[in-house]
Amino acid sequence: MPDTVQLSRRTLLKASAVAGGGFALAATFPVAARANAVSGPQDLNAFITIHPDNTVTIVGKNPEIGQGIKTMLPMLVAEELDADWDSVSVQQADTNAAKYGPQLAGGSFATPMNWIPMRQAGAAARSMLIAAAAQRWGVDAAGLATEPGRVVQPGTRRSATFGELASDAALMEVPDPAGLTLKDQADFRIIGRAIGGVDSPKVVRGEPIFGVDTQLEGMVYAAFERSPVFGAKLKSANLDAAKSQPGVIDAFTVAASPQVELVEGVAVIASNWWLANKARSALEPQWDNGQWASHSTAGYAEAARNAWATGNSDEVFSEKGDVDAAFASADKVLEAEYSYPFLAHVAMEPMNCTALMHEDGTMEMWAPSQTPQGGQQAVAGYLGLEPSQVTVHITRMGGGFGRRLNNDYMVQVAAIAKEMPGTPVQLIWSREDDVRSDYYRPAGWHKLRAALDADGKITGWADHFVTFDLGDGPFNPAAMPAQEFPAKYVDNLKFEQTKLETAVPMGALRAPTSNALAFVMQSFLDEVAHATGKDLPALMLELTDGVAPEPPTQGFVGPQPGFSAPRLQAVTRKVMDMSNWGQPVADGHALGFGFYFSHMGYFAEVVEASLDDRNNPLVHNVWAAGDVGSQIINPFGALNQVEGSIIDGIGQAIQLAVEIEGGAAKQSNFHNYPLPRMPMTPQIHVEWVLSDNAPTGLGEPALPPVIPALTNALFALTGKRVRSLPIDKSLFA
Repeated sequence: MPDTVQLSRRTLLKASAVAGGGFALAATFPVAARANAVSGPQDLNAFITIHPDNTVTIVGKNPEIGQGIKTMLPMLVAEELDADWDSVSVQQADTNAAKYGPQLAGGSFATPMNWIPMRQAGAAARSMLIAAAAQRWGVDAAGLATEPGRVVQPGTRRSATFGELASDAALMEVPDPAGLTLKDQADFRIIGRAIGGVDSPKVVRGEPIFGVDTQLEGMVYAAFERSPVFGAKLKSANLDAAKSQPGVIDAFTVAASPQVELVEGVAVIASNWWLANKARSALEPQWDNGQWASHSTAGYAEAARNAWATGNSDEVFSEKGDVDAAFASADKVLEAEYSYPFLAHVAMEPMNCTALMHEDGTMEMWAPSQTPQGGQQAVAGYLGLEPSQVTVHITRMGGGFGRRLNNDYMVQVAAIAKEMPGTPVQLIWSREDDVRSDYYRPAGWHKLRAALDADGKITGWADHFVTFDLGDGPFNPAAMPAQEFPAKYVDNLKFEQTKLETAVPMGALRAPTSNALAFVMQSFLDEVAHATGKDLPALMLELTDGVAPEPPTQGFVGPQPGFSAPRLQAVTRKVMDMSNWGQPVADGHALGFGFYFSHMGYFAEVVEASLDDRNNPLVHNVWAAGDVGSQIINPFGALNQVEGSIIDGIGQAIQLAVEIEGGAAKQSNFHNYPLPRMPMTPQIHVEWVLSDNAPTGLGEPALPPVIPALTNALFALTGKRVRSLPIDKSLFA
């Protein structure tokens, strides 16, 4: 799988663009310029600078949103470099596709994209340091080795620090990455250590490292007024009234540009953000809401019921066998309707960005973006510039969860700053802007049917899925995979869908599509298991018993293993052991199980739940068994990601929903969109099942199974099925 994602000398730049760990030696190795450099810091490649005092600076190329990537990727480099981690500092890269390859935070791609390339970057620099020492000492490089921060000649007392060798090393021949020998896993000193985040001390001290902390001389602040109704057009606004407000510098309209996610609105500029935001109330904007003002969540749900009632769908997108015959001959047919709501991201740091249009027409930006290269392209396209004319400094983000994959706020501030050349402008969204101007996790409705024979075997499986028509983009967060589990494990299958028109913007939210489909499929499978006298783990093991792993497929990060039934079985058995599945639990408590394969990670989870005296669900314990490959790179960061995913999932299940009324989001702030808080956080127990696969990411795969594990626990406790989210406590009255 990602072990095949490597660098080679002949395909260096191509590999950087695809694999996301660019050596970028051509861009960072001006040998002639270094020939006279005999002192001072030495850049050995795009990621490593070695200083004379033997300290090492490693570049963190990807955006940091709290997922720990600014620590983890440099750990890979430092391991193969054989650096002393205590002497390593990490520097956040600016946006530079030619130098660093893809820079993104999303899809749990960072680990599989960079597991080999980042290690190769460190190994190449180590090889050059050894070559420099061999030349200096007049010995064969094959007889030299490294210890943390130095090159040594075993059997002698001869050694030199990396800092002493760096100037010479910078002039050594660049090794062919394909010929490098990487460390054996048993020899890792840094990979596998629990290491705290490199920015954590700064965060605790409140240092200004987030996007919203950006401060530039002469900076002004912007607020952006847009229609609450999605798809509306601006008819008029009282710009003069806004300009007359205290501290206001200017107010002007901004035209829509759908190609770059820019919506129509009014920008208000002031000497501080509070004044800019307050002055919006004087605008009294009038909007043409068009057809979209009649749209609502209730209307979408009614459309789903009508589609089911007629039996008509827009398309059948997955089919095998003879489903009609399977249901006609079934001993038992189960049928259920499941639904889930729109969800907002509500990262703790609202959307913001700072932009400076220089007098020469170039743009400079300070952007908390998960896809800064995408933002750079969008801003360049909007302004009619080349991407190289848009400089994007990557700032740390106070959360993203997929929201910052969209760069609408970057284009908004670019549209404002271009009207004020020479003046830096910081755009900040209010929390209300953030909740009501999101790219929401799509809502969805499923009518499921299962045909069972006399032995309880699933002979037919059908789903009429009602979703939204979001066009033909490269990623559709409202889609369902044609092979959604258990599609491959039943003989007769039919997946069909009806698509609804909408203007509600939708996008990826942590574990996109999986965070909804796990609830639907694992809950309905639990219904099937119960109807046949089994529990869900037994059914999952039965369905996948003796099934060989599927062959590799070509994915976004290169060849990757196909779905592995043995890995499913391993995490299922592990979590059953961890939770004492099948054993009695405390009175008034019950256990529920859920499994999901998401973003190349396998997670099985068990929830212990009860109800309080008001029928509110309480989660006491969650056991999680995960298989994300052969190595947990940073156990500290890994645990944080799993715990955060589980807490997110519990919050989504219990209390989160965005409702559309009159074409707009009804929710606006934490009073009616309550994120999970400390009192509802359970004890979380995490164990790893290591497998013979290259490591993959952990930002997302632990979230999906906790939701059906909770709802299945509530069924075991009450006999009542939760088929719609968020959980309605009146169900248990």
